[in-house]
Amino acid sequence: MDTNRNETADGCRNVEVVNWTGSRFDSDSGSIVLAGGYYFRIVLRALWLAGELAFALMRFAMQTFIRGIPNQADRARWLQHICRRLIRVFNLQLDVAGPRPTSGLLVCNHLSYLDIVVLGAISPCTFVAKGEVRGWPVFGWFASLAGTVFVRRDQRSEVVRIAAEMQERLGSGALMVLFPEGTTSDGRSVLPFKSSLLEPATRQPHCLSAAFLEYALIDGSVAEEICYWRDMTLGPHLLNLLGKRAVSAQVRFAAFGQPNSDRKLLARQLHAEVVRLKGVSSLCTKP
Repeated sequence: MDTNRNETADGCRNVEVVNWTGSRFDSDSGSIVLAGGYYFRIVLRALWLAGELAFALMRFAMQTFIRGIPNQADRARWLQHICRRLIRVFNLQLDVAGPRPTSGLLVCNHLSYLDIVVLGAISPCTFVAKGEVRGWPVFGWFASLAGTVFVRRDQRSEVVRIAAEMQERLGSGALMVLFPEGTTSDGRSVLPFKSSLLEPATRQPHCLSAAFLEYALIDGSVAEEICYWRDMTLGPHLLNLLGKRAVSAQVRFAAFGQPNSDRKLLARQLHAEVVRLKGVSSLCTKP
């Protein structure tokens, strides 16, 4: 690595750090200027990601052959194993604060498909996801194998069925992760929570937790390059993310008290708690 120091007219030093990939750090702008290293990382990590996914499929097939069809607890542990390995692929630096939930219902803000990797690596869990995810190439198959509960919120009968399934899984001691915003965003604010899938939390005294998740990049925009929202396309977005030098993620957990029996009121209370966690976050983010 070479360091170039140039004296400016006001006596300040402009420092450029150039590494073997061709990228450089400009101290004036505080940004990484990428060259060939960006494309090198994309190729290397794309191959690494493909290898990890292939290994995960073989692991699932082997477990099924030896032990039979895995139950939900086994699927959750399988997903955690994958997520912990994928964290290394994305060079993701994870910071966790607060009591980590191991059972019950966890509600969290939603920014990206990367949220699954982050939360799945922390604790064995099952996710509730929108029905479109099932149709995603490769990732939809993995979501199905992991026991994800898919829901179409526009169909009232579907919501009732999913709530009953969530109730059953919560009763077995599983940890279920729900993104009650119902969609992803750029992370500037926490969108209002939809209350329809909070019904199981109002019926039985399950453990209830809230979390706030955020990201930081040193060489890009979180809103445009990590958050997956608007009309973004999965393939190009993922490849660009694989080219990033490193991703920082912070998750703050908080145990929630006795849930309110009114799910709409509960949705507002949980939303307020996630917003509170957002306010105490210490991660420096770049919009």
